[in-house]
Amino acid sequence: MFPDFTLETVDLGEVRLRVRHGGRGPAVLLVHGHPRTHTTWHRLAPLLAEDHTVVCPDLRGYGQSSKPPTDDDHAPYSKRRMAADCLALMRSLGHETFHVVGHDRGGYVATRLALDHPSAVTHLTALDVVPIGEALARCDAEFATRWWHWFFRAQPSPGPETVIGNNLSLWYPETPEDMGQENWDDFQHALSDPRTIHAMCEDYRAGLGIDRRHDDEDRAAGRRVRCGTLVLWGTKSDLPLLYEDIAGIWRNWVAGELTAKGIDSDHHIAEEAPAALGEELRRAWAGAEAAGHGA
Repeated sequence: MFPDFTLETVDLGEVRLRVRHGGRGPAVLLVHGHPRTHTTWHRLAPLLAEDHTVVCPDLRGYGQSSKPPTDDDHAPYSKRRMAADCLALMRSLGHETFHVVGHDRGGYVATRLALDHPSAVTHLTALDVVPIGEALARCDAEFATRWWHWFFRAQPSPGPETVIGNNLSLWYPETPEDMGQENWDDFQHALSDPRTIHAMCEDYRAGLGIDRRHDDEDRAAGRRVRCGTLVLWGTKSDLPLLYEDIAGIWRNWVAGELTAKGIDSDHHIAEEAPAALGEELRRAWAGAEAAGHGA
């Protein structure tokens, strides 16, 4: 995987993040979601590295990155703290500005990064998500039935961790054929660590509490994403079943130019449709870079 990329662990003080980076040109940060590690990007990153510098970290709590202790508010696993990690990582690698692409839980991190650090993010892409606050504000029986795992994983520790850890193959039935052997191996290695299972549950606990509070505070204050934004969702995923107007939801959050569309894929777009995703990203970034906002 990742030919000609560098794999290292970067010490950021509070956490150490495993990161793979390579390529040349404007910088782009790729932020994975649950339950993946950075290797989920293995089919996309080499395509982008032809004309961009691509940075793929394991988020705190995931993969081989640090798993810091939590607190009663679950703040160490808030998207704000994860976004701050990503900003510190990019600056440590010499990138003051960059595009950011986030999938699933990483989409929340990417959006928080664009909201909290607008001078750093030149273009935002969110894959198969709507903002956490929006999802919870619209929560109904359909959402609770399809995405019940949000509420299960957020139950007090160690209940969810014990159930998940004792039934990994039922919770995470992905195969090497779907993911690619090395990607699957890395994924399985992460899941074998009980600390990873705990940290992933902390991610969801933060999502129902402090993350929603941050989103609600932003809405009340009128804070919106200022950079150009691309929102993509898998036409075979649950998202279009839950929301009739995904673009309309995102217009509440984006003050800059917004492009929103479905792509022929299920949920894991970077693994299932990397070429099509790469084309959409390049098209979006070309406009930002031509306008003088290159990363």
